[in-house]
Amino acid sequence: MNNDKRLSNIIEALSKHDDSEAIGVLEEIGTNCSDDEVRRLTSKALINRNSNDSLSVVITKPGKGINDLNTNVAMSSINELLALKDKAEAIKILTDTEENNENESVKETARSVKALMDFC
Repeated sequence: MNNDKRLSNIIEALSKHDDSEAIGVLEEIGTNCSDDEVRRLTSKALINRNSNDSLSVVITKPGKGINDLNTNVAMSSINELLALKDKAEAIKILTDTEENNENESVKETARSVKALMDFC
């Protein structure tokens, strides 16, 4: 098994773990990794988990998920959000971020993604 497949399996296993500490591990290690592909896979896993805690990481945190400085990571995260079957929690977090986040860049990104999600 190659390293990319192992890495993907580890990230996926963490995302399916019921313990909320798994989200912390994904945030601390995955979303802070210098490797763009690791950050992309981690954001995807957090979004697919579709919980308040996991979505908050990729929506409200500067430099993570939809706010990642790498456009491939950010666009992949946005596409994953748009692909969610149940978008209610994501829209709730996007709305809250748009209204209450102190970081203007994060607010603007949340506003744009929310508009896309409302449209889709």
